[in-house]
Amino acid sequence: MKTFFNLIQEVLEPRLCHRCGGCVAFCTAINFGALEMGEDGRPSYKDKDKCIECGLCYDICPEIDELREETKRRISWSAPMGRVLEVMVARARDQAQRAHARDGGVVTNLLLHLLDLGRIDGALVTKIVDPLTCRPWLARTRQEIIAAGGFHFDASPGLSLFGSKYSAYPPYMDLISPMAKQDLRRIAFVGRPCQIETMRRMETLGIVPSEVIKYYIGLFCMGNFRFSETEQAALEKLGDFKWADIKKVNFKDGLQVHLKTNEIKVIEFAKLDFMKRVACQYCGDYSAEFADIACGGMGATEGWTTVLVRTPLGRAIVAEAADAGMELFSNKMNQEVAMRTLSKVRVMSDRKKNLARQNRKSLSEKTKKQA
Repeated sequence: MKTFFNLIQEVLEPRLCHRCGGCVAFCTAINFGALEMGEDGRPSYKDKDKCIECGLCYDICPEIDELREETKRRISWSAPMGRVLEVMVARARDQAQRAHARDGGVVTNLLLHLLDLGRIDGALVTKIVDPLTCRPWLARTRQEIIAAGGFHFDASPGLSLFGSKYSAYPPYMDLISPMAKQDLRRIAFVGRPCQIETMRRMETLGIVPSEVIKYYIGLFCMGNFRFSETEQAALEKLGDFKWADIKKVNFKDGLQVHLKTNEIKVIEFAKLDFMKRVACQYCGDYSAEFADIACGGMGATEGWTTVLVRTPLGRAIVAEAADAGMELFSNKMNQEVAMRTLSKVRVMSDRKKNLARQNRKSLSEKTKKQA
């Protein structure tokens, strides 16, 4: 049986760790206390003597093949990029919700819908606390959910002080264990693909703390990017803009830099590898293939959100939200728009999968040469 020691050798040392925090979340929830998240966001031993070498932290890691096929069967995954029951382009009807949104405010709208109906105790999201810093946050009120929306940067002086800390999707799996202890048993989880896959693996094994997560909303993800002072300077040169002129940044057909003049600079993803975390270069999941609902800006008109409904549970949520406060630009009744949108998402998904395969092949060849 392989343990966390093997994760160190096979995942952490080759720099394949996605920093999702699943291994620490499980170890903490079960009260073993052997693992912790380090200051760099990577898991490590907290007290090696407390490790009982159960091997479950190894099995739930999204970089390990152990449970992947079983988990895919459990959620009825299908090629080429997971099950898709319905495709739509939508946005929140409420302009206040859209004002805080990265795209059309659909994720915020879905969370508010679930909260208003009393189906969740809160939502695990991210909150921007500094110009380029966000942290994990359990939003339990309408105001907190709305405040967590969007991907906006305050382009004020001193950005370089915060840039090295910034992560588009910070690890917040270690918040799940405390939630279970507070008897919060109905949580909506908004996360990147690797985080959701880890939780789905926990569900497959039937282990804590997966029982507190009732809904999975995934975000399209081309990778987790760093915005340190070095990266900021390089981006200014690539996009021919000044950081102080930025109004908002978004990931869509590329890195979109919205300027205060309303001009939009687009930098191709292929040019951004220098600021992507190493592990993201080996991940092939762009469209959150293990989620109930996957959302992102790809394929959608500006100000709208592309929505992939992946499970019957997700379809029920979206159908109710559409009646309650979500405006549809297109749905299954408009097959032309829906299929064109889905095609664009598939292109990005294929691109990420192919890149991951190439990088893994290069890594394997490099490892063999060093052996």
